[in-house]
Parts: sequence; structure tokens; C-alpha cells
Amino acid sequence: MGRLTVPRLGFVERRREMAATQLRCFVTGTLDDCACDVETIDRFNNKEIFPKLQKLLSSDYFRFYKVNLNNPCPFWTDHSQCGLKYCAVKPCTPGEVPEGLKSSSYKYSEAASQDIEECEKAEKLGAVNGSLSDETRQALQEWKKHDDESDRFCMLDDEDSPESQYVDLLLNPERFTGYKGPEAWRIWNSIYEENCFKPYSVKRPLNPLASNSGLCVEKRAFFRLISGLHASINIHLSARYLLDENWFKMKWGHNVSEFQLRFDEELTEGEGPKRLRNLYFLYLIELRALAKILPYFERPAFHLYTGQRTQDNENKKLLLELLHVAKSFPLHFDETALFAGNNKEAMKLKEDFKLTFKNISRIIDCVECFKCRLWGKLQTQGLGSALKILFSERQIEAMPNTSNTNPSFQLSRQEIVSLFNAFGRISTSVRELENFRSLLSNLKQ
Repeated sequence: MGRLTVPRLGFVERRREMAATQLRCFVTGTLDDCACDVETIDRFNNKEIFPKLQKLLSSDYFRFYKVNLNNPCPFWTDHSQCGLKYCAVKPCTPGEVPEGLKSSSYKYSEAASQDIEECEKAEKLGAVNGSLSDETRQALQEWKKHDDESDRFCMLDDEDSPESQYVDLLLNPERFTGYKGPEAWRIWNSIYEENCFKPYSVKRPLNPLASNSGLCVEKRAFFRLISGLHASINIHLSARYLLDENWFKMKWGHNVSEFQLRFDEELTEGEGPKRLRNLYFLYLIELRALAKILPYFERPAFHLYTGQRTQDNENKKLLLELLHVAKSFPLHFDETALFAGNNKEAMKLKEDFKLTFKNISRIIDCVECFKCRLWGKLQTQGLGSALKILFSERQIEAMPNTSNTNPSFQLSRQEIVSLFNAFGRISTSVRELENFRSLLSNLKQ
């Protein structure tokens, strides 16, 4: 089994030298393609969003995520597993998962809140369905599956597969695992070079945002989302880095040098600050999705069902409070600027956008580090769910307010859990930037 080499930290001269360049690691002012600034996002996230979101994500509904980490890589055959011990994921035992989650699998349980009359209606519907032939029933299921998948921007795991297991996200945190080098580079290279809109003349690290790039706002937005996700992951790895390891304990914490290697303007040849701006852009996209999905969760029929009635009710109240706060943000991203041109061209571009993002979500199955694969899946699925919400405005607004009619817009539990946990990762990244500013300021003294 491979051994993780922990770099020596704490050299005073090196830290002072790095601290002297601290301002080159952070960004300020307005963001491209947005009517918003970095400072407003920092204040809003750190004071209003982050505390409420962390409390929500610690609840049973959001901490248990069902995922298949054994999907084969669909793009190359020389695929192996990471041998580093920190790459491992510990799945839940059956007794650790709330019964309510296991009974409702990938679909939140509305049945638990229905009265006897609703149950009788369901039985009647079941009787009618039973009169259908096997071929017709199968066709209906296939149509429903096709409709669901056509609305999505990412691939979801089959939660009924015997390979899918529940994972406690709080016990398997995202942090530095030692997974790097050619294997990790191949993943990001495949995402950027083969599946990301960019001018052919641009080399990695990519920056297709220059005025002469020729990219439309939709393709710029796509690149910035992927770049922002990449930046967020790098912040997490720098903030939860293995600083020391011995026979008795492991020390995880902020690695300032690692952070600066990834984001310092000079050390990254100007790319670091652009990556951070893309992180803020991603934050605005996912925040906007939370604001728009509020009517869906406000329905009386919706429950964060785990089988623990009191806790479930409290968590729904906390969820709605968080979404109302998200909606109150004064400078939301205007998604109507996307796919707003010629109708035929806009539909084609939107479909390309969707297919390309689905392909990126499939690349995550090629990540050899299981811990990285877990959090990569969750964050790409979360972003895909956010995009699905942004471009389903009419369906969301038309949703009925009664529990006996199925809305045309649906989210599976997997989509809901990934949506909020993915935004939790982005929110944490913005919060960690403040921590790194403080650490660098202290080093300078």
C-alpha cells in the first residue's frame, strides 16, 4: 500500500516570504457577467448562509448519501484503484441508516403524510395499473425514466443497484488524500480539454474569458462553473491538509503554502485570482437555484422524511428558513441572459450544454481515489441539479399546491441531498478564504 508523504511545514523564512505576497491570493470588486461583487458575497455567505447551511447538513436527511462508487470507468481501460489509505471510504452498516431513508430509497416519502383517503386513492390507482400488460407497464416506466433523464444535466446513480451503498458524509469528509500526479491530472485534463467549451488556441490552465476568445456568454459560463468547482475542491484540500502523521495521531489543518501554490497570482502565472473569481461565479449560480426552488419545498406534501417526525418537521422549517434567506440576496445572477437568443440556436446550445455536463459527470467514475470520487460525484450532481432548477422555471412556477396531484417538476432524494451538500462545499470554500486571509495576516506580523 502506498504511503502518503507529508511535506515539512513551519520554516519561518519561507512562511514570511509567502505572507509577503498574501494580497496576490485574493480577489475583490465586481465579477464578470454578474451585477455583484466579492465583498457582498463574503458578508452574505459568512454571516447569513454558512451557519444555517452547516446545521442543516448535519441532519440525518442530508448526511446520508447513497452512491455507487464501483461504476466502471467508461473512457479508458488502464484503470486502477488508489492504494493510499486516506482514499478509502467507509460505507454505513444497515443499522446506521435511519429506517425512513431505507424505505424511501431514492424518493422522499410523501406517502407517510397522506391520510386514509389518499391511501385509498393510491390503492385504486394501483388496481388500474395492475390491469395493464407487462409490456405496457414496462413502456410507461421507460417513458417516465426517459422524461426524468431528459431534464437532468448530470448522470445519477441507480440507487436500487446492489452496488449502491449509503455513506455518512460527516464521517467521510472531503480533505487531502495524497491522490495527485498523472492519474489526477488525466481526470482534469479530460474534463477541460475534451469536455469544456474553449478556443482551440487556449492551453491549460485555461482562460477563455479574454475578450478575443470568441466565446458566447453560455460557453463562458460553462467554463467558469467547471473552473469554479475545481477551485473550490483545491481550497478544501488546502484547508484540510495532513500536516503531521505519526503512530499516535494525525493532524489535519490549513496548509498556507499549498493554498498559495494553487492561487497566488505570481506562482500561477496569473491564473489563481481568475480561479477564485470563477468560484464566486459558481456560488452565485447555486445560490440562485436555491432561491428559485423555494416553491417546490414549500408544498405541504413535501417532507424531509427519515421516519423521525419531530426532527423531520424541524429540519423542514430550517430548510425553508435557509431558502428564504437565499432568496433575500440582493444581487442574484440573472439566468435569463443564458440561452436567450434565436430560439433554435438557443435550444441547440442548451442541449450541447446539458450533454457536455453529463459527460463530465461520467468522467468522475474514472477517479481512482474513492474519497475523491465520492465528493466529485456529489458536487457534480449538485451542480447538475442546480442547472436543472434554473432552466425549469415554468414547471416550478406551475406546480400545484395540493398533495394529490403530481407536479411536473420533480427532484429525487439523491438530487436534493447533492444540491444542498454541493452548495455547502462552495459556501465552505468562501468561508475558508476568510480563514486563509487571517492566517496569512498573522504570518506577516
